[in-house]
Amino acid sequence: MRACFRKLVRGLIVIGLTGNAFAVVAQDEGANANAAPTEEAASAAAARPASGPAANTPRAAERPRTARASAASDTASGVKPDNAIPVPPETQSVTQHSIKLDGKKVDYTATAGNLLLRNNAGQAEASIFYVAYTSDAKHAATRPITFLFNGGPGAGSMFLLMGSFGPKRAHTSSPAITPPAPYVLADNPDSLLGTTDLVFIDAPGAGFSRIVGRATGKQFWGVDEDLGAFERFIERYLSVNQRWNSPKYLLGESYGTARAAMLAYRLSQNNIALNGVVLMSSVLNSATRAPGTDLEAVSYLPTYAAIAWYHDKLVPKPPDLHAYLNEVRAFAAGPYAEALAKGDALPDSERDAIAARVAGYTGLTAEYVKQTRLEIWPSRFRKQLLRGESRSLGRYDARFEGIDYDDAAEHPDYDASVTSVASAFDAALHQHLVQDLHFEAPDAYRVFNDSALTQWNWKHRASWGEQLSQPYAAGDLAAAMRQNPRLRVLSLNGYFDLATPFFQTEYDLSHMGLDPSLRANVQRAYYPTGHMIYLDDAALHALKSDLTRFYKADDGASR
Repeated sequence: MRACFRKLVRGLIVIGLTGNAFAVVAQDEGANANAAPTEEAASAAAARPASGPAANTPRAAERPRTARASAASDTASGVKPDNAIPVPPETQSVTQHSIKLDGKKVDYTATAGNLLLRNNAGQAEASIFYVAYTSDAKHAATRPITFLFNGGPGAGSMFLLMGSFGPKRAHTSSPAITPPAPYVLADNPDSLLGTTDLVFIDAPGAGFSRIVGRATGKQFWGVDEDLGAFERFIERYLSVNQRWNSPKYLLGESYGTARAAMLAYRLSQNNIALNGVVLMSSVLNSATRAPGTDLEAVSYLPTYAAIAWYHDKLVPKPPDLHAYLNEVRAFAAGPYAEALAKGDALPDSERDAIAARVAGYTGLTAEYVKQTRLEIWPSRFRKQLLRGESRSLGRYDARFEGIDYDDAAEHPDYDASVTSVASAFDAALHQHLVQDLHFEAPDAYRVFNDSALTQWNWKHRASWGEQLSQPYAAGDLAAAMRQNPRLRVLSLNGYFDLATPFFQTEYDLSHMGLDPSLRANVQRAYYPTGHMIYLDDAALHALKSDLTRFYKADDGASR
């Protein structure tokens, strides 16, 4: 599911674990994703803004040394033609279970297995791992089916698998720090299994998915290469499991939203029409944060305001967050954007006035705002808001507070929204595999593969045929909706997410160029949480209600 990273995609959720080492790899604003994996390089990179697609991704120096070493030794990242990697057989571990959802018993089948992706010559190139939960109800062949994935690029889908809508869920103390083991893995009363079957997919080279045979990472680690892999997997899953006549949905988180948006169009060109796409914490236009533009600063301001509201840094504190954010949205898109557009020509008197208003909305001082030239980097905001308390804000969820060494640094020492939940998910995954799925792991589970990110090809062939240097996912999604007017989209957003700000998503969704007849097909929902909205029990319960309505609305429309 780093998610908002300063280079160009700066908005992906990248969470990394190799072997037993688990870490969220997120590149902070201003960091260079291609920097050498040293703490010194990370500190130097964090001190300046970066540009380019990889800026939205995790900074290698922030990952555990064991994770970096494992990724570096990944033979799939560059196997030579004469060193073919053994091709595993397609296997499945199938188990039967039941769960009580909404007062009703649901019998279901859990399948942990792999499917092989083959080239036109019939040679296996990748083994894709998945975990599927399918209801044993009647008419299963026409039951809705949802394919879920985290992002990265190069991330496995462990967070969605163990934290969101599956029948088992790892409990955390979010937004407080989750204590060490023993952790709680239990039935999930907010599972979507009562509404749709669920298939969680690991990207090639991540999780338990592996590049095999004589294939190399270059064949999978890129925007279009990745889309091709997921397209082939979904097509093969539908065939193997006889699910072609099922209503089909995609659910992506972070960079997974970019994948889902572009995949909707890609699948439609292969005669696979989707019923719906769910976008959680979105990255829909990787080119919006190029250096020299103001959209990033504008898009983050409402998120800063929400976070200042949460931490009681506004005097007086507005009683209604929703109404308050509407006010901030209007200022950000109006006077603030107009002032930034004037650049160096902005008069001092106007600069002072804008700085005062930004300070009032963010809980910072007007003098500090002016020192930033009216544009506050997310990493600086994370440190500055609680500077006098020796605390810093989490990046994926700014409700989390980290304990920094001192108050002098420009950036936080670490991301508390990652370290507070990482171990719980790591333990839950391994427990679930053995205890519930009876699955024998072939090797280490890679929550994130560094090699995929460093080798990622960001070029994308857009729906209209142009070769883009960075993907514009919203454009492909719009094309899919025009060709399939019944395709519906649900955007899920956390108010306190400093990785993928909700105001940027609103901008992207409102600039898709949709026909008036299609605009109602795009819905939005908001939650008082961060990037991984499902961490909180209350938020997950609201998520389930919103998603259930989304699925049922489609079911009613099809009759």
